[in-house]
Amino acid sequence: MGKILSEPVLLKRLAGTIALQFTVYIVYGNSLVFLTFHLLNQYGLIELFQLDMVKLRRFLVLVQEDYHNQNPYHNAVHAADVTQAMHCYLREPKLAQSLTSFDILLGLLAAATHDLDHPGVNQPFLIKTNHYLAALYRNTSVLENHHWRSAVGLLRETELFSHLPVEDSLSIERQLGSLILATDISRQNEYLSRFRTHLDENDLCLGHASHRHFVLQMALKCADICNPCRPWELSKQWSEKVTEEFFHQGDIEKKHKLEISPLCDSEANTIASVQIGFMTYVVEPLFAEWARFSDTRLSQTMLGHLGLNKASWSALEPEASGSSEEGESEPGRATEEPSSRALSQGSQES
Repeated sequence: MGKILSEPVLLKRLAGTIALQFTVYIVYGNSLVFLTFHLLNQYGLIELFQLDMVKLRRFLVLVQEDYHNQNPYHNAVHAADVTQAMHCYLREPKLAQSLTSFDILLGLLAAATHDLDHPGVNQPFLIKTNHYLAALYRNTSVLENHHWRSAVGLLRETELFSHLPVEDSLSIERQLGSLILATDISRQNEYLSRFRTHLDENDLCLGHASHRHFVLQMALKCADICNPCRPWELSKQWSEKVTEEFFHQGDIEKKHKLEISPLCDSEANTIASVQIGFMTYVVEPLFAEWARFSDTRLSQTMLGHLGLNKASWSALEPEASGSSEEGESEPGRATEEPSSRALSQGSQES
């Protein structure tokens, strides 16, 4: 998943942006706490917003503890990974020149809490098993609403923003929710279409708070699913972890004689076919538009890794299928029904 470093070494590495660009360095057991605290301090947000150090540490520890370490993918390390990626996007020139300290605070908090208390199964599973969360949120953005409300609960429990005016703390909670809800992959086309229209019409004005918030939403969406854009050795590990989680859900569905969710049947899917479909229909369109918005070395590097990783999975697919003939048809099979297949995976991967 990454290199395990001591805290002093990690601090030194975190001081440089390049070290952060592609690899999250893990302090065993506390990566999310340590990384988020460091970034909040690096941006001067602890001092600027007069955050109580004891309350902040308690909040971050509770956040980390509310992630399920038994989940192969949706755990605290994934949250740290997304927070690290969010930091990289916040440092991109267009954003760095325009974002306020309040925007940065929201972006980092949203990244750290975006999958809080994730149960390791997707929304359709919760709906078809009549889970209480599905009923609570009326089958709409079930997981994302739960992640947001869980984060708000911890903010209030720790009283992290209790020293701020009530309207300010409520505004933080609302905007935090808006960012986390944007990671609902079932709304991917909605956000992508809006982003594409803004870019086509060249009317994004980062001097407007609403436009900055929208760009933060897109940045968080990118951070959430950017692992296919990392170097192969790291990207492959994340892919294996998320597919393990898919297949575990499929095993549960088989055990209870439920309809097996798309991409969750280990007998009908391979890691390669799952990843090829996800890259083609979810990741590539998003990062192509992000590169239009922020055409930098980082964006082009990510697209380069994405193309190489897709080719690597395609090369592995014949081996995974058991024969060259079957393998040659697998990428095509992965691209059938792009909306249902890709978005179904995204609902878990995000």
